[in-house]
Amino acid sequence: MRVIESGIGELIQIPDMNAFREWNRTQKSRKLVDKLMTEQEAIRRFVYDGCYIGTELYGTVRCPMSLVREVIRQGIKDLRVAGQGVTELDLWLAAGIVKTLDITYIGLEVYGVSSALRRAVESGQVEKVVEWSNGGISWRFKAAAMGVPFLPVRSMLGSDTFKYSAAKIVECPFTGEKVALLPALILDVGLIHVHRADRYGNCQIEGITGFALEMARASKRLIISAEEIVPTEEIRRYPDRTVIPYYLVDAVVHAPFGSHPGEMAYRYCRDEPEIKAWVEASKTEEGARAYLKEWVYDLPDHQAYLKKVGRERLDRLVEGRERRE
Repeated sequence: MRVIESGIGELIQIPDMNAFREWNRTQKSRKLVDKLMTEQEAIRRFVYDGCYIGTELYGTVRCPMSLVREVIRQGIKDLRVAGQGVTELDLWLAAGIVKTLDITYIGLEVYGVSSALRRAVESGQVEKVVEWSNGGISWRFKAAAMGVPFLPVRSMLGSDTFKYSAAKIVECPFTGEKVALLPALILDVGLIHVHRADRYGNCQIEGITGFALEMARASKRLIISAEEIVPTEEIRRYPDRTVIPYYLVDAVVHAPFGSHPGEMAYRYCRDEPEIKAWVEASKTEEGARAYLKEWVYDLPDHQAYLKKVGRERLDRLVEGRERRE
């Protein structure tokens, strides 16, 4: 195919599909074994300095916050990050542990542009930012899940999003029309929060599934946090709901309210006052540091975090969901 135009963004990691296939053949166990562990153990075993890591979903919906906070606690640094997050990636940026960004969007929704992102990029702390559309990054995961090095799409053609990406525009060999080629995205580690899982890693999600299916299949290592751990018999009662099968998963963490201060469909609302508190604190570097100290570094684990939030406050978030229904 004739390449007509290339985006000026740098490809963070070349998608070596043969190496990925070999990894899945030789490094990924298909055994039905117990993978239940704590956040501390999962992050310590599978996340490392400089790894190419991704979080799912976006906004404040079903974000893997208990895992994200543990990554900060363990002092892991120089992360190459892919995703379209808000609160979770904002915390990583404020903590100074992100080196490169393969992103679609990091913002604070109704509160505007992320102060932590602006500081990190303008200061040079984040060395590279490569842009993609929301659909674009999902299709990149999909390409990896399919075992192909790229997918052809019309999306991003004629846009500045294409200009600042690492995609290419080619001449279709069948029609002669222009199509954009999006390179596959293979993660070293993926973090996904789900509604329920069994101890082997079979996962079910209620409501929007985002790009969980694609990202799970595009990750060398996959850490799952779940609102509840259920018996495998319960999973098997509704096999059509299992969107992530056990053999893709390396660790399962029990994390009730694991998306807080974000929301969980049909479980609890987002904690608007807490999100606003972060927005205000993150406007300055000093404020962000103080927030991280109080809500991350000074707390040993997710259980301590929930205790600090308080049972009454968490119950109100559940009640708010019930009132809306």
